[in-house]
Amino acid sequence: MTTATPAAVTDLSGTWTLDPTHTRMGFVTRHAMVTKVRGGFNEFTGTATVPAEGVEGATIEVTIQAASIDTRNADRDGHLKSNDFFDMETYPEITFRSTEVTAKGSDELEVTGDLTIKGQTKSVTVPFEFEGAATDPFGNLRAGFEGKTVINRNDFGLTWNAALETGGVLVSEKITLEFEVSAIKQA
Repeated sequence: MTTATPAAVTDLSGTWTLDPTHTRMGFVTRHAMVTKVRGGFNEFTGTATVPAEGVEGATIEVTIQAASIDTRNADRDGHLKSNDFFDMETYPEITFRSTEVTAKGSDELEVTGDLTIKGQTKSVTVPFEFEGAATDPFGNLRAGFEGKTVINRNDFGLTWNAALETGGVLVSEKITLEFEVSAIKQA
């Protein structure tokens, strides 16, 4: 049986799961006010259920294992896992649950939902671009999306910082969340 390839975000009905080997859950922040540090999370799961009526009725849930944080520096990762930042022993997961999904034309959508980090839940909206869909060599129908949004880490209880002698702080309050998503349609 052949499945039609979705040509637009409005054609995505069904249940989709994130492919963690082809999806990136990342972030960028300013360090010492002069450079950027990039990182991501390596362990996560996610599903999207899109009704036949369209993406406006979709539900999306993502769970990230906070301990899978990776900034390519073991000392920094250890500090981020500590009570100064994520307090991962108390709060092992970061979660997102959609409250609204809106199509913005054939290749864009906005996903609004509740993001919970360190026990603090705030509503965030992420604009996504639909990168297309294709059947891979293994017969999986895949859809690709890219999106990003900016949050204030203080809103989520991530308040540790250090003042710099030259003025300013070591870690920016603004964090850009970046998502490169490959989702697989389930049978």
